[in-house]
Amino acid sequence: MTIKGKATSLDIAHLAGVSQPTVSRALRGSPMVNAETRERILRIARELNYKVDKNASSLRLRNAGTLALLFFEDPTNDDSLINPFFHSMLGSITRACALHGQDLLVSFQQLSTDWQADYEDSNKADGIILLGYGDYHESRDRLQRLVEQGTHFVRWGAALPGQPGVSIGSDNFQGGHDITTHLLQQGCRRIAFLGHASSHYPEFQERYRGHVAALQEHGLAAEAALQHDAITTEASGQEACQTLLARGEPIDAICAASDLIAIGAMRALREAGLRVPQDVAVTGFDDIPLAASVSPALTTVQQDTKQAGQLLVERLLALIGRQAVDSQSIPVKLVVRESSQRG
Repeated sequence: MTIKGKATSLDIAHLAGVSQPTVSRALRGSPMVNAETRERILRIARELNYKVDKNASSLRLRNAGTLALLFFEDPTNDDSLINPFFHSMLGSITRACALHGQDLLVSFQQLSTDWQADYEDSNKADGIILLGYGDYHESRDRLQRLVEQGTHFVRWGAALPGQPGVSIGSDNFQGGHDITTHLLQQGCRRIAFLGHASSHYPEFQERYRGHVAALQEHGLAAEAALQHDAITTEASGQEACQTLLARGEPIDAICAASDLIAIGAMRALREAGLRVPQDVAVTGFDDIPLAASVSPALTTVQQDTKQAGQLLVERLLALIGRQAVDSQSIPVKLVVRESSQRG
């Protein structure tokens, strides 16, 4: 094969039938390129007497000074497709980036594409912050691939042993424990839990574990009939509460795994002619802005989004700087409002 002038990585890409970023990854030994493709690229490079331009390579390896923030698309009542809890997180991450002299690239997670090629390998960003992931079992393999590929990333989520990469999350167990204890102190004994309680949703599962622990400390056993799955939407909370009421199980409180679930549950209770908190006390989790403005105002667990944003940015920059970084849980705070206060 003959190339006029000095061979480039684009020439190799054309002859190998791959993209230029794939050539770059193969030449530096990235595990993202399978062995057969890498060998084909290296063979063509040798035949063309291709030499890596060290000056250009060093430019590419310099930090872009940009971090990528990727949202998971959530079903919402508006067109944002962003969980309202993450709105305040976005603000804190933006401020933390500015403090550290970093630009912020914001996008939705395109789960069918290669995040590393789209952001870090293309030098658009030096690392990735992930907010939301849906079903954890479906996301775990993808996160593990990012670890194996050497992608710099941190995620907002339950900080539990054995999870791929670095996670920053709230102390969900303590939050579930504290808010259930509050309901018990209000005299509630038949407390329903609305939200998934399995490893598919680790944050909700931890909140449920805290809920169960608080019940046990007061001599009560968690009843399977009083737990109903729900995702973080008002519609899901309303449907879960309607199903619970249709079963005919007596309840005097609802411990919802998120504020949106709780707000949906309050709508279902009103439609059923039940008063909050006189007939059924209701609590949420997150302390989104809407929690304080609904009627009655919602008792909830506040997650520290300011600290969360700072930690996500600081830990990602530490990873980019090749420092050892551990996952971390952030303390939560019980916020008592009218929806749970009796007497």
